[in-house]
Amino acid sequence: MTSSLPMPSGPPAADMPPTLLDLSTYLLSRIGRTARGRLAERLAGRGLRLWDMAVLAALADFGPHAQRDLVERLGLDPSDLAKVADRLAADGYVERTRDTADRRRVSVSVTGAGRALLAELDGVARAVQDEVLAPLDAQERRVLQGLLLRVHGGLSGGRVGP
Repeated sequence: MTSSLPMPSGPPAADMPPTLLDLSTYLLSRIGRTARGRLAERLAGRGLRLWDMAVLAALADFGPHAQRDLVERLGLDPSDLAKVADRLAADGYVERTRDTADRRRVSVSVTGAGRALLAELDGVARAVQDEVLAPLDAQERRVLQGLLLRVHGGLSGGRVGP
């Protein structure tokens, strides 16, 4: 059954070793790499990176964060997050403020322009998702989403979020 699935890029499924095609984890990796590459390419065309979108999404979904808490939530290196936050702040998509009680603590929040950008980027990401999931009908996509959330929850100790 898995050998009849088209591969998202690279050699056709018929040219891939059946042993690999029988590994769901292999297929997830290949499909994920392809989807991530497509989204990264489209974001790069706008001068953005995947982490830019991730930071905006976290701030829009969960509200303002201390920068170090955002590092933990997203699993990003602190120096990398500082660069992302600097770039997003310079473009007016986030605001960074020092905590009055602890000057070492920097809080990051999304601006109206950042929310508008995120809405655009969400549309781009959903277009890539539609391309990648084109072989599936709406019901199959809902089932896949539910299964992926269960697997993700199992990997993160029951948490569904990042």
